[in-house]
Amino acid sequence: MTPRRNPADWHPASVLLAVQLLGVVAYPFIDEAIGRAALALFGLAVLFLAVRAVQASPALTWVAIAIGLPLAILSLVQVADPANGVLLLWSSILFAAFYFYTSYGLIRYLIQERLVTTETLLATGATFTVVAWAFAYTFQAIQAFWPGAFSEAVASTPRPWFDLLFLSFTTLTSVGLSDIVPVLPQARSALMIEEVAGLLYVALVVSRVVGLTVMRMRADGPPE
Repeated sequence: MTPRRNPADWHPASVLLAVQLLGVVAYPFIDEAIGRAALALFGLAVLFLAVRAVQASPALTWVAIAIGLPLAILSLVQVADPANGVLLLWSSILFAAFYFYTSYGLIRYLIQERLVTTETLLATGATFTVVAWAFAYTFQAIQAFWPGAFSEAVASTPRPWFDLLFLSFTTLTSVGLSDIVPVLPQARSALMIEEVAGLLYVALVVSRVVGLTVMRMRADGPPE
């Protein structure tokens, strides 16, 4: 019988989760003048990890490459011209598409797992952060296309991306702590979809991981 391959050898969920959380912690300390450039480089690093995660899943690799390659090029161009609204819009759309696709690959991997390991639990956390990133870029695209979509924002001063990421996390977790309010119908529609996504993630993914853990504990029997 062929031994089961160790998930840690092929699934970089732990590294992906660490990089995502490190970005959340480090972003407030980034100087505003270099913030966009640092964020773009950070996005490329996460992009590489996300591509590896999708490759490890049953999802089609060529789709990730088709989205990821032009996105990497566009991100580098945006570093040289950060004030370009068209580049911001398209990069936000492509980032959102890529993160949503990566979410699909990770969720599919989690659903098809039959054995809960440490890597499975880390993949559950990593998937949650990827979904939050996807909606944050969705909000940024909406704001770029419809200025003033979120509270306290006008055409000349859109909400910073980190504020939108904060809104995405508070919406996905349903804690309701964000002081940012969707104003336009397009923004409210996106938030309602994320609220449903957060509930479905707990109901479908987290509950399955918990169920597999309970089944494994029952199969192993009571501790001696």
